[in-house]
Amino acid sequence: MSAHNSLTLTPAATATDQVFHALYSKIVTLELAPGAKVSEAEIARSLGVSRQPVRDAFYRLSELGFMLIRPQRATTVTYISPQALLDARFIRCALEVECLRAAIDRVTSDDNAELNALVAAQDEALQADDKIEFHRLDDSFHELICNIAGHPKAWVIIHDQKVHLDRLRYLSLTIGAQSALDDHVAIMDCIRNRDADRAEKELRKHLARILKVLAQVRDTHPELIEANAHQRGV
Repeated sequence: MSAHNSLTLTPAATATDQVFHALYSKIVTLELAPGAKVSEAEIARSLGVSRQPVRDAFYRLSELGFMLIRPQRATTVTYISPQALLDARFIRCALEVECLRAAIDRVTSDDNAELNALVAAQDEALQADDKIEFHRLDDSFHELICNIAGHPKAWVIIHDQKVHLDRLRYLSLTIGAQSALDDHVAIMDCIRNRDADRAEKELRKHLARILKVLAQVRDTHPELIEANAHQRGV
């Protein structure tokens, strides 16, 4: 498949890590679309590695819910699961609200400057239509809030859960990047002014946007959504 030909490796600890990150990026950006068949042999050949690290990367991606591996059948990229997305958003919201309130109690002028720099960089990425960089900076903004709160482990948990949100988040950048940036500006202002109640309101609004994106994608790209989701009432 054509997406295999554009795979590249980036420096990482092991060959498996390299293959994993290359495939993860392609899946999140939908270059490897839901339902796409992926060949262990083709990917190994395109990346210039043996089949073992590809097999290991496939397993890691299947554990995240991104690949469906079935004996004697083609391995495929999974469809977007509305239920997994709703669960991930719930967990993320619960953790981030607490981190945000803790961050407001601990924030320093240096922290505020770092938040401001991230938002400015996001604005530059938006103007340049660089979706990948915008997405990376979006994560950095939320990670920094967890770090300011003194709970970096919270971001590790959020990061592990948000993989279910990432494909939809990437799609949302074509229809809601400016709104996401505006939300970050509002949250940053609340942190600087130590307004915890308004900050929580802004964060909840920000994290709820993914629900609107899900509804839009169901209408515009139903082929990306897990089969029978509508029938189950998800």
